[in-house]
Amino acid sequence: MHHALLVHELSVSLRGRALVDKVSFTIAPGESLALLGASGSGKSLTAAALAGHLPAGMHATGRLEIDGNETDLGERRITGTGIAAIHQDPLKALNPLVRLGKQLGIPLRSAGLTPREARSEAARLLLSVGFQDGGRILSSFSGELSGGQLQRVCIALALACRSRVLVADEPTTALDVLSQSAVLDALAGFTGSSATGSSSAMLFITHDLAVASALCTRALVMKSGRIVDEGSVESLMRHPRHDYTKRLVEAAQA
Repeated sequence: MHHALLVHELSVSLRGRALVDKVSFTIAPGESLALLGASGSGKSLTAAALAGHLPAGMHATGRLEIDGNETDLGERRITGTGIAAIHQDPLKALNPLVRLGKQLGIPLRSAGLTPREARSEAARLLLSVGFQDGGRILSSFSGELSGGQLQRVCIALALACRSRVLVADEPTTALDVLSQSAVLDALAGFTGSSATGSSSAMLFITHDLAVASALCTRALVMKSGRIVDEGSVESLMRHPRHDYTKRLVEAAQA
């Protein structure tokens, strides 16, 4: 079976101590997989290792394949190797001194588009993530937009990079309900709208099972750096096997 993303025995260590311990999973093209866990469970370190954003001093080992192409996790850096990342704080991904249109245009120009084509494509991408006023967004600076708007710009940026895999790390946590809904709608569109001509895949990282259930059909549950439960979101909610999963289900239903 072809996988958009294959992760085999991913471990992240700091000074010899394993913070993520031999985590393995696959994501199919067009699939959104949830990685659930509380703060400190290791889920954000997993995201950082995949996206090449590990903090200094941490070391990743294991096997990573993106669309069938193997990548060395230990040497992984922020490069165009098929994975884009969206973080809880979108301001970290955007330059506050550069208009958003120019930032969206950089990967599009790198792909060979003319300036006019890049602006047109950037406007189309903004429309695809729910902006009706793309022209205003293109000429704006990041400081002029709300958190929910900036998250949708980051999703458009991921689409502009033509990434096969999106790693979304708690992208809705800091947002109000209305903004959260708009971002979830935009993320749902990501897996079906790859500019590469084939379906993209997403790893959606959250502590909130209710939010995960709006976007994903399958989930992994992480505790203390290990996968302790997995299955369809529906089965995890109805028949949680691990006590930790039961607590996540109770929190989602509260």
